[in-house]
Amino acid sequence: MPLPCLTNIFPLYWVTFFSISSTGQSGLSLQLKKFLTFVKIEHTLFSLPLIYSGAFLAAKDPPSLTQLTLILTAAIGARTAALALNRIIDREIDRRNPRTSVRELPSGRMNVREASSVLAIGIAIYLISAASLSVFCLILSPLPLVIFTVYPYMKRFTVLAHFGAGLGLAMAPLGGWFAIQQSTENLLPGALLSLFTLFWVTGFDIIYSTLDELFDREQNLFSFVSRYGRTTALRISAFLHAAAFIVLALLFAVYIKAAAALPFLLLSGFLLYLEHKKAEDVELAFFKINAALGFVILGMVVAGVYFP
Repeated sequence: MPLPCLTNIFPLYWVTFFSISSTGQSGLSLQLKKFLTFVKIEHTLFSLPLIYSGAFLAAKDPPSLTQLTLILTAAIGARTAALALNRIIDREIDRRNPRTSVRELPSGRMNVREASSVLAIGIAIYLISAASLSVFCLILSPLPLVIFTVYPYMKRFTVLAHFGAGLGLAMAPLGGWFAIQQSTENLLPGALLSLFTLFWVTGFDIIYSTLDELFDREQNLFSFVSRYGRTTALRISAFLHAAAFIVLALLFAVYIKAAAALPFLLLSGFLLYLEHKKAEDVELAFFKINAALGFVILGMVVAGVYFP
């Protein structure tokens, strides 16, 4: 189904989000910039390598260009929906937090109607991509959306909210796996990659939460940092990252085995270690190192599958 047909599914008002204002092309550029900033499109760098890692791990032969393209559009749609849900649900909390008060919704640069339009577009692209891959993928597609919806509420009542973030991104390698395999048979390699992702993302979400330690405590929001202190929280994060590396090493030892993949495994361990050495520099630890680590995992899988 071509994307213009989305107007038959969702209200026409979303089109105005991209409309050209009286200032012409500059107005369109501002709207596009606002949209890209709102959905943090660059954060797809975290999930996309993991999705493709799951796909290549599942594939006996290289995936087709059509499959790779549909996986890409599904990833972009799901990521857009996840960010939009998070921003809409957390908008009042973001308004009270000095660090996040400049975001589009709390600052007033975007209203809830516009944000809901972005959410609708993201869900539509995701579901259409899943359906185009297979009926099996379409049947499973609501599960990540449920996780994306529940996760933002978790910080209101449990420190396990960090695991909600991890579980959301852990769907990425499974999504890639199911896009190729289209069944639950022989799922263990994909499940191990997903478990690695759960531990890894939960660990770095704990590091990221150190930015809001005082605010979370004042607002009675739940995180390991606000409840147990920074030192204990970072120890828990380190434990989770050690567990993540053990799971990744198990995946390598049992299923990948290729010598060409070993340097990528060792590099992933170094990056996880470096993430904790640089934990005070959240910009480096959270964004740059994690983005690099995702591509290292993809490199390990590709090297293992195609250079045995």
